[in-house]
Amino acid sequence: MLTRRSFLVSGLSLPLLPTLPLVAEESRWEKRLVRAARQQIGVTLGYNPAYVTLPYPGGDIDRATGVCTDVVIRAYRDAFETDLQVLVHEDMKASFASYPKIWGLTKADRNIDHRRVPNLETFFKRQGFERAMPGTRDDWQLGDLVTMRLGGRLPHIAIFSGYDATTGKAMYIHNIGGGTREDELYADYDTPRRFRFEPPAA
Repeated sequence: MLTRRSFLVSGLSLPLLPTLPLVAEESRWEKRLVRAARQQIGVTLGYNPAYVTLPYPGGDIDRATGVCTDVVIRAYRDAFETDLQVLVHEDMKASFASYPKIWGLTKADRNIDHRRVPNLETFFKRQGFERAMPGTRDDWQLGDLVTMRLGGRLPHIAIFSGYDATTGKAMYIHNIGGGTREDELYADYDTPRRFRFEPPAA
């Protein structure tokens, strides 16, 4: 099993290896996902984890703000009309006992369940979307969803968007506190997990 340190070394810090090209075909679902995520940059400028009552389906808070999960939720909605709010809620209703009990809930809550990283991790794993962590940078794929624990405890999720053509650094689209951005993961983190969610619409 890769530790946080080995993941940082093998996944992010090997500048001598060749840069992976981005997917060329316009129809590839990974490219569509990354493009939809990039379109949030400059739109989502804040970070707000507050509980909000949402419409269902398709519920969202003002796009000027959000959390890390909102980047992923909005990208899948915009690119494929795939609604993680519905998918997670329906799966939680069907198998609530399979999901984390971190928040003391006794039933599924369609307003917040899909906006929590541990629930997304559980949903993706239950659907067979979890993949082994890369052994080298060449194993990363455009559109990978990467979850982790910032500072060893705070759940976070980001979309792998490729390697910078100039620096060779691995880049991610996420909201880590200052709005949606595309950059390296500078924060200290551990227990990374990797998911690939190709939506039915793709």
